[in-house]
Amino acid sequence: MATLPPGFHALSLPIIQLSLAAVLKCGQSFRWNAYPLKITSPDASLPTHEYRFCLRDRVVCLRQTPTDILYRTVLPDPQPNMTERKLREAETLLWLKDYFQLDVDLALLYEQWGSRDKVFLRIRDRFTGIRMLRQDPWENLISFICSSNNNISRITKMVQSLAKEYSLPLLSIPLPDGSGVEETYYPFPPPSVLAKPGVSTRLRSLGFGYRAEFIHRTAKMLVDTHGTSTRPSQTSEPSELFLHTLRGMATEDARAELLKFVGVGRKVADCVLLMSLDKTDVVPVDTHVHQIAIKHYGMKGSTKGKTSMTPKLYEELCTKFVKVWGDHAGWAHSVLFTSDLKAFALHGLTEPQFTSPSPQKDRKRRIPDEDEMPSLLPTPPRTPFAYNPSPAEHVKKRARMRRTPE
Repeated sequence: MATLPPGFHALSLPIIQLSLAAVLKCGQSFRWNAYPLKITSPDASLPTHEYRFCLRDRVVCLRQTPTDILYRTVLPDPQPNMTERKLREAETLLWLKDYFQLDVDLALLYEQWGSRDKVFLRIRDRFTGIRMLRQDPWENLISFICSSNNNISRITKMVQSLAKEYSLPLLSIPLPDGSGVEETYYPFPPPSVLAKPGVSTRLRSLGFGYRAEFIHRTAKMLVDTHGTSTRPSQTSEPSELFLHTLRGMATEDARAELLKFVGVGRKVADCVLLMSLDKTDVVPVDTHVHQIAIKHYGMKGSTKGKTSMTPKLYEELCTKFVKVWGDHAGWAHSVLFTSDLKAFALHGLTEPQFTSPSPQKDRKRRIPDEDEMPSLLPTPPRTPFAYNPSPAEHVKKRARMRRTPE
């Protein structure tokens, strides 16, 4: 790119190593905001969106071209001196490299997975640049407690409402569309805040349901066990630091620690192990993953998704995928899973391939709304008797409601 947007810096990184459009929307993290940019040129090398994420002391803004990640740091202090500004930009760059795990050569992994797996070979060119994030373990843990029986849209609303309800606003900046409208950003609240009395009642009133109690009790368990402190906004509490120590534990030991928390079963624990605790071979399993294994990898089971997910079956599926994909099996699983989501049906395909001669055919190709999408990593119902409608049933129900006269 010849000219950088004001305030942005460029990190050379081809899109085969990282696709922001896929990674930030496939259900790993739920606090990224995506804003479309005004397109004034047909130049395909120009960014189409800006992505923003609020850390505890700054907002990070990202744009992407085919060859670069453009990044900008926005601080609460509007006029830091030059030395301070350079230091903060250097910190942001280090955070980006850690958060997106840019030390991992994703193109090389794709080559390895493609050579080992014919199924992966068929999808790899359409779904390039999908890598695992290395998230903050505390935020990751609470986000996936929220994922129980949920979809990406609702999880996003819950996680963002946690920040707005329990954190002070960090800063407000204009949207990148040139409208002049400002957006306010909130960091994620620490355990000590969510452990306070009355949190579960308030969260229920905000629509969290039974997850409200899980969040409050998990935060309280952390604080009661590992303590808290009066902290500047940029530092971590002792309970958060404890979760970071799980990165150095063996997978089984780290999983055992996570399973102690209320609302955390094997699936949620494995999501956290994979997405924030460096356990790259962990494959979170659910009935959707089981169907993929039946369809593509010769696993036995009902093609109608009626097989119950027993601990034995869970282990068999994990072992199968690690055998197929190796040490980064969890990363490969996320690519295959994303490719199987209806919301990504058009991902990586050019527009002419979807030009149909009739409106009827176009309607059949409709991408579902986010409310119709399952979470990337949904968890099973709380009890064997809980009704958990499929996305197809949900669409039928909404259609019936639209037809019902007032």
